[in-house]
Amino acid sequence: MAKKIKITVIKRFSPDEIFGKEMFYPDGRKMVACSAFKEGQEIIIEDVFANQPNEFKCSWAWHDLFKDISVLSSGGDFKHTEPGITYTTCRDGMRSVIFKLERLEE
Repeated sequence: MAKKIKITVIKRFSPDEIFGKEMFYPDGRKMVACSAFKEGQEIIIEDVFANQPNEFKCSWAWHDLFKDISVLSSGGDFKHTEPGITYTTCRDGMRSVIFKLERLEE
């Protein structure tokens, strides 16, 4: 049976932090840090093999995290972190978000 996963938002990066300068969209709007998440936000995933949970507000990030969520929820671990935990990021190279994923043991 798949385990629950807790997702914690560790850090949101603004384009200023990544590139050292302000960045703008082609229409002139300034790019800012991702607005879908807040640092410290926690989301519990009850059924990782169901659809994207409503409280997880970015489908692109969900797809980026899903492979690592699947490994943890199935009981697998990663060699670079302690058992039941991994850190990962969405692939938005202009305003990335770092997430901590934790397997919740009942």
